[in-house]
Amino acid sequence: MDNNHSENHEKNTGWLRAGVLGANDGLLSTAGLLSGVIAGQANHDQILLAGVAALLSGALSMAAGEYVSVSSQRDSQKAQLHQEAQEIRKNPELEQLELCKIYMDRGLDEALARQVSFQLMQQDPLEAHAREELGLTEVAEARPLQAAMASAISFISGALPPVLISTFMPHAYALAALFIITLILLALLGGISARIGGARIRAGALRVLFWGSVALAFTALVGHLLSQAIS
Repeated sequence: MDNNHSENHEKNTGWLRAGVLGANDGLLSTAGLLSGVIAGQANHDQILLAGVAALLSGALSMAAGEYVSVSSQRDSQKAQLHQEAQEIRKNPELEQLELCKIYMDRGLDEALARQVSFQLMQQDPLEAHAREELGLTEVAEARPLQAAMASAISFISGALPPVLISTFMPHAYALAALFIITLILLALLGGISARIGGARIRAGALRVLFWGSVALAFTALVGHLLSQAIS
């Protein structure tokens, strides 16, 4: 028997996946906006203004949306815990039977399930029911401010490259450079996201590369057509 056996399961990667998706959103949305502005023959100052505005508004919007969403989740968790605490106070025997049934459904025999549920009810019944019945743990606890900050930072990290390209690249090459670098970064992010999820890296990269190309080309076309119509 090999005592050095180890398993490499993916654990606690939800935050990493969310960060990659946030960066992808910041990259594609900002690059798409700037490709339309550049194709619309805007001058350097207008392009810079549009890029900075897109970065800040996108980051703040992501942070605000995440804060509201996670706050609602936290309020729901608190309400569930309050209701469960009331039920435990009113009828602890019935709540122990519920806990016992949960363990029996997971494969324990009735005698062992009763013993385990009894001991848990003696120690911390609310924690036991929160974990086993409601699926609430300390790791899963909603943290609105932390989620909002993480969302804003991930968006900014993705939005920065298009803004920097538009700021420092000569105007004649800005659109081409924006397309090339954005698509390279999108492919990398798509591959990373696929790797985190255990999917095929190449498929993930090609998928986001295709739709990124479509988005950039479409916004550039719209910007060009609007410029022609206005002028």
